Amino acid sequence: MSAPQSAVPPVGAPMNSSSTYVFPLLVMTSLFFIWGFITSLNDILIPHLKSAFELTYVQAMLIQFTFFGAYFLVSLPAGALIRRIGYQNGVSVGLGVAALGCILFYPAAAIQQYWLFLAALFVMASGITLLQVSANPYVAVLGNPDTASSRLNFSQAINSVGHTVGPLFGALLIMNGDHTQVAESADPAAVQLPYLMIAAFLILAALVFKFLRLPAIAGDNSDLGGASHTSAWQYPHLVLGAAAIFLYVGAEVSIGSFIINFISLPEIGQIDERTAAQYLTLYWGGAMVGRFVGSAVLQFVRATRALAFNAVLAIGLLALVILVEGRIAMWAVLAIGLFNSIMFPTIFSLGIRGLGAHTSQGSGILCLAIVGGAIVPVLQGVLADSVSVSMSFTVPLVCYLFIGWYALVGANKH
Repeated sequence: MSAPQSAVPPVGAPMNSSSTYVFPLLVMTSLFFIWGFITSLNDILIPHLKSAFELTYVQAMLIQFTFFGAYFLVSLPAGALIRRIGYQNGVSVGLGVAALGCILFYPAAAIQQYWLFLAALFVMASGITLLQVSANPYVAVLGNPDTASSRLNFSQAINSVGHTVGPLFGALLIMNGDHTQVAESADPAAVQLPYLMIAAFLILAALVFKFLRLPAIAGDNSDLGGASHTSAWQYPHLVLGAAAIFLYVGAEVSIGSFIINFISLPEIGQIDERTAAQYLTLYWGGAMVGRFVGSAVLQFVRATRALAFNAVLAIGLLALVILVEGRIAMWAVLAIGLFNSIMFPTIFSLGIRGLGAHTSQGSGILCLAIVGGAIVPVLQGVLADSVSVSMSFTVPLVCYLFIGWYALVGANKH
């Protein structure tokens, strides 16, 4: 750690008051807003670049494949890097790499080559992976292990604020033309200014984090067998949690990626894509509201029960999306965001319970599983191209079935 740590005791040391953790919790939570904002812009890029380059659904979903594919390639090296340089330095490096990716959007738009956009997305996502591997375990371990799910849900609620604001920002600065004639009006150069603005903010944030004084963390001190294992891979609840993260992120990203195209269909919402982009904020806004509520509810309700409840409701809403048309299907797909809310932070906190010294490795494994956001949208794209957009929502429905099983059975396999 570059900044002196002597004035702030490490997590796990005796503390006189839980208020000692308030500042570092709020500081780390700000990162959740940043990557939520950036990630949600992919849902704007997909229809925008699909129109600009006349892509199929599968080709357009390469945006998510590239972005979340970075998690697969970078998560484990990120975990190893953070063990060497510390969580705080990991945050600064992650912010700097993400800023570089944003800057690369400028030449990609100038040259107007789709593969350059994908390369810029990969670099940006690599930086965000470092942020995720650093911040998620930090927040989970920063205090009482029994309320880890509650803390992560609060931080993820702030993440959802970013997800909610991002589409509005994208609709205003990227989808700023007349999209009734989409193929003629979409301009790749529209992304240059927004991403340069984001890059400037990320560079400033990296400098701020470089000089903050935050407590070092020493892993989860709970005693669920951490000392008897030599690797995080030996914990069944972690491995199954990684599968649940894979499917959850895949489902959440896939649904968000298709919402604009889905609700603009004549048989569903019959609206133009710019208006549909504004409705997208309701999907992410629902997740934001649900996470704030979930942060309070999980102080009293067992995490596994809350997770199972939300999985069942998400399955029911997807059944409506697949089986009916019109505004019922439109509002059903938007409402899924509310029940997505607690899933990621709850699965994450359940997955790293009791890992002890393996917490950093376990975090890397769970972030590795975020690659589901690369795979599942492509699978849904295949079904959308070959059958229909409505039937393609069968793919995320299957994902939620596994999440429900993990909540009831898999999370208890220590």
